[in-house]
Amino acid sequence: MKMRAKNPLQLREAWVIFFMLGLVMLNFPFLHIFNKDVQIFGIPLLILYLMVGWPLSIVVVYFFSLLHGREAADNDTPTPPSPQDRA
Repeated sequence: MKMRAKNPLQLREAWVIFFMLGLVMLNFPFLHIFNKDVQIFGIPLLILYLMVGWPLSIVVVYFFSLLHGREAADNDTPTPPSPQDRA
């Protein structure tokens, strides 16, 4: 069974959601939450948040683009004709 290709509009919406999530994570509410005088393993909490959150967002975008590339490759490969098409 062949998977249906995603609608390009849905793909664009997913990228916009990732972008907006990244903007929210780097703005006042979240930065204020993590700007405390707390240290974990000697690293200030805000620095740790940025050092973990930024690469994590890059990994999420990488896996999303990898999945999109795989779906695009699946849609580009020709399928052999079925027995009904030969008759």
